[in-house]
Amino acid sequence: MSTRPPNILWILTTQWRASATGYALDPNARTPHLDALAAESVNYTQAVTPHPFGPFARAALLTGEPSPKNGVEDYFDPLPMTARTIAHQLNDRGYATAFFGKWHLGKRDPAAPLVGEAHARTVVSLLARGGFELWEGFEGGFLLNDPWLHGSRLPAPVQVKGYQSEVLGERAAGWIAHDRSRKSRPWFCVVSLEAPHPPYDAPAAGVKPRAPGEIVLPANVPRGGESETKARKELAGYYAHIEATDRAVGTLLRAGEGRKEKGEGSGRWRDDTVVVFTSVHGDMHGAHGLFRKGWPHEESVRVPLLIRAPGVAARQDDAAVSLVDLAQLTANFAEGRSPGSSRPTSAKISMPSVVALPHQCDRRWRGVRTKSRKLVLNPDGTPWLFFDLENDPLEMENLAAEPARAGEIEELKRFVG
Repeated sequence: MSTRPPNILWILTTQWRASATGYALDPNARTPHLDALAAESVNYTQAVTPHPFGPFARAALLTGEPSPKNGVEDYFDPLPMTARTIAHQLNDRGYATAFFGKWHLGKRDPAAPLVGEAHARTVVSLLARGGFELWEGFEGGFLLNDPWLHGSRLPAPVQVKGYQSEVLGERAAGWIAHDRSRKSRPWFCVVSLEAPHPPYDAPAAGVKPRAPGEIVLPANVPRGGESETKARKELAGYYAHIEATDRAVGTLLRAGEGRKEKGEGSGRWRDDTVVVFTSVHGDMHGAHGLFRKGWPHEESVRVPLLIRAPGVAARQDDAAVSLVDLAQLTANFAEGRSPGSSRPTSAKISMPSVVALPHQCDRRWRGVRTKSRKLVLNPDGTPWLFFDLENDPLEMENLAAEPARAGEIEELKRFVG
C-alpha cells in the first residue's frame, strides 16, 4: 500500500455567499459543477470567514492566525515576509507547492485606482509570495477578464486573454498535469479565482445576466426603494459570474479525471486529492439596506466550504468552522484523521480596522457566532448586535438591548476574547 500523502487543491473565490449555490437551494444560482462536488463532499453548512474583507481573510487563511496577529491590520498592509504560511509547512513535509491567481497581500500603492491595470500589474516580489515554490498571479485590480499575470515563470506582467477564472484554472491544471520538477512528490495547489467580485456588469464568459426583475430577493432586502433597485441590478450580474465561475471550477476538476498515462505528471489526479472549495467572504447585496462586505451579518461572514477527500463519505456538517482553521482542517483530511473528531461550537469573527471605501462597514467590531446565536461587540466591548439565528436566520430583529437576553449575551462574551 502506498504511503504517499494525498495531493491538496484549494479553490478560492471571493464575495461568494454561503447561500448562493444550487446545493444551498438559492433559486437564483446555477451551479451544477459545485452541486456535483457537494454531493461528494463534507459540506460545512455553518462555515464563516474570520474577517469579512479580502486581505484580512486571506492572511488568516494562509497563516492560520487571525488579523491583526498575522501582521495585516490595515487594508493596504502587505503580508509580512516573515509570516509562516501553509505553503512553508507543506514545503517542509515534502510537498510541491503552487499558487495561481489573486494574491491581494502584496505591497500596494494606496493612491492608485483600485480597479484597473495599476494594481493588476503591481509586481509581488519573490520574498513576498508566501513561501510557494511556484507563484503565478496578480496583486489585484478587479479585472474579471484578460488578467495580467506574473511570477515564477513570468518575470514581468503579461496579459492573458480570456475569462479570468477559466484562465487561472487552465494554467493550474497544466502545472498539475505536466510539471516534471515535482517528481514523485505530492502537491498543494491554491487556485485563487476571484470572481464573483464587482464590477458585476463585466462580461461573464458569455453567460447572459437575467433581468433584474427576475431575481428572487430575501425578505431582509428593503422593498420599494434604492436598495431594492441596486440589489436587483447587481445580483443579476453577480449570479451570471457565479454561473461562469462554476463552469471554470468544473473545467478544473474535469482536468483531474483524465486517463492514467505512463510517467510523471499523468492524468487522474482527482482520485487521490483533497479538494477544497470556499470563498474568503460574502457580499451584503442590499440585505438590511447594506452593500459590500466588512459587516458582521450572515451575507458577509457566512461562506461556502466543501471538502472532498478520498475515502471520506459525503455529508452535511454543522460544526462552527472558521477559515482561520482551514489549514488544520485540511491537514486532518490529508492525514486520514476523522474530520468529526474536533467539532468547534463557536467561531470568532471580527473586523480589525475600518476600510475607508464606499459602502463598507463603518466601525471595528469583534464577535462570536454559533450555530444558533451571533453576538457582535463595539470597540468598547458594548453589545452592538445579538441575533437568535435559530429563529431569525435573516437577522431581522436585533436583541442586543433586550433585558431577557442579558444572560445569554454575558455568557457569549466569554468566547469573543
